[in-house]
Amino acid sequence: MSNDLRHAVVTGSSSGIGRAIAESLLASGWRVSGLDVAPPAIAHGAFTPVEADLSKGESVAAAAAALQDADALVHAAGVLRVGTLGQLDHAGGELMWRLHVDAATRIADAIVPAMAQRRHGRVIFIGSRVAQGMPGRGQYAATKAALIALARSWAAEVADRGVTVNVVSPAATATGMLADPARAGSAPRLPPIGRLIEPAEIAALVAFLLSPSAAAITGQDVAICGGSSLPR
Repeated sequence: MSNDLRHAVVTGSSSGIGRAIAESLLASGWRVSGLDVAPPAIAHGAFTPVEADLSKGESVAAAAAALQDADALVHAAGVLRVGTLGQLDHAGGELMWRLHVDAATRIADAIVPAMAQRRHGRVIFIGSRVAQGMPGRGQYAATKAALIALARSWAAEVADRGVTVNVVSPAATATGMLADPARAGSAPRLPPIGRLIEPAEIAALVAFLLSPSAAAITGQDVAICGGSSLPR
């Protein structure tokens, strides 16, 4: 397989949104390195699985060190832990922070400077509509809100060097996360369109933001929410 293909690093590529994004990019002619602690779920000549426990800094650093040629980073790995005040899941909160925020900072710190030096690159964090706040999801919301702050800050640092940094924030999405026992008693809110967001729809938006046509979009939190952000 030629190394001349555009190279995207996608975290959480073994399931859900991350897998949909990786498969979409492969179908569009990208070379994809998929970072996940789970076994790879994609068999494709341009796909390279990279085993990494993104909740552990040393594992993230080891994986990122070999990805200096990346043209794009899509951080889609994530988990959801729920809890109201007085019943917060502190271990779960720490896990979400390490996986959503710390992993993003470590990978970006390792590979975005090389993008900026080459004067071309794309970074996308998969956020959540919940970042604006939701009862029972405070810890999760905090980690997703942190991604927006990181994206806006880093976008300002590299905007003049051809690198864009954005967040894509879905509403409730049809993935295996909905069946996670850790979210028992916290049902997803169905968007006004009357159905869940499909992972393929998120992948299509990500593909556009990675394209040359999106070169002027940076530092943004782009909602794909089925009308959830509309006044009601």
